[in-house]
Amino acid sequence: MNPDFLKYQAQTSPYPLGMEVSHAIGTYIYNSSNKKYLDFVAGVSACALGHQHPRVNKAIKDQLDRYSHVMVYGEYSQSPAVQYCKLLASLLPDSLDKTYLVNSGTEAIEGALKLARRVTGRSQLISCHNAYHGNTMGSLSVMGFEERKQVFRPLIPDVDFITFNNEADLQKITTKTAGIILETIQGGAGFIQPENNFLNKVRARCNEVGALLILDEIQPGFGRTGKLFGFQNYDVVPDILVMGKGMGGGMPVGAFTASTAMMDLLSDNPKLGHITTFGGHPVIASACLATLQEITETQLMSEALEKEKLFRSLLVHPLIVEVRGIGLMLAAMTKSPDITNEVILKCQDKGLILFWLLFEGCAIRITPPLTISNQEIQEGCAIILEVMNEMMATNV
Repeated sequence: MNPDFLKYQAQTSPYPLGMEVSHAIGTYIYNSSNKKYLDFVAGVSACALGHQHPRVNKAIKDQLDRYSHVMVYGEYSQSPAVQYCKLLASLLPDSLDKTYLVNSGTEAIEGALKLARRVTGRSQLISCHNAYHGNTMGSLSVMGFEERKQVFRPLIPDVDFITFNNEADLQKITTKTAGIILETIQGGAGFIQPENNFLNKVRARCNEVGALLILDEIQPGFGRTGKLFGFQNYDVVPDILVMGKGMGGGMPVGAFTASTAMMDLLSDNPKLGHITTFGGHPVIASACLATLQEITETQLMSEALEKEKLFRSLLVHPLIVEVRGIGLMLAAMTKSPDITNEVILKCQDKGLILFWLLFEGCAIRITPPLTISNQEIQEGCAIILEVMNEMMATNV
């Protein structure tokens, strides 16, 4: 590990993996010794088209030759951002027709929470236990994991929590509630999908009391579940849609989308109700446009469901309790966090990149690029099974 990495760059944990990256292409990352690693994580679901996708790279380079940042968000008409928002609107339900472009998922969450309060004139926000929506102060406030936020209190007030898939808890949504924010599929909690029409029941309760439904699609979005957005699997439409990660083909970006009537409230009374310098950056927006075009003009979304079947057929082992998730948003669940840790670390030694989930210690994250081939899936799963077999032989 490069000692300057630890000395000069702030870290997020005491024990970073520390691999020194030389280059990355397709579904592979190469270290400084030119050892290649098959990538089953895709930058934590961010590199939807893998590394150095030619369509995305070309869009970035072409835009760099025209102009980069020229003005704060919302003042100048910049073609890449306009084209992107127009294409996105054409692919979404009619009520989701105006998009605010920002720089990350957590910033998009901040904007969505503010918009819910602005639209309703109410203050209460409701989230779920074990939810993860980012790490800035508003996003942290709706994180449902006290251990991660206790030392940063006080956070924003008037936030309550329910349990995902618990219908009885929906009575907590009242006429005092500005909005309820849900991950369409709970990520950090273990890739938990809604059951028994839970999202539809949340939608109905919001309609009943005049609260807004905010769906966080930062992980499920952009083809990973076989649909452009996860909510499209569950026959429900949010009032505010939040996106990020896979949106930019590996570039830093986020956005939130709502109706024109709602979104226009951020531009007046007060003016600058939400503002960002670099949101809608033309180079980033060009990458987003190329990514969205590639995902929607190819068979990548339908192929994600076929690749899920292949993963499930291969990931059969006594140490794997179940495989959760949908499409290429999968988590192989082991019997203990110790097993999970050992599998992830030993697989990296053998040239396969896996990763953890935030709150569920038994989960092995499997979120490869949508472009991964069947052969690469077979190769990666063979490494997982090889490691698990060695672990079982050692423990006998």
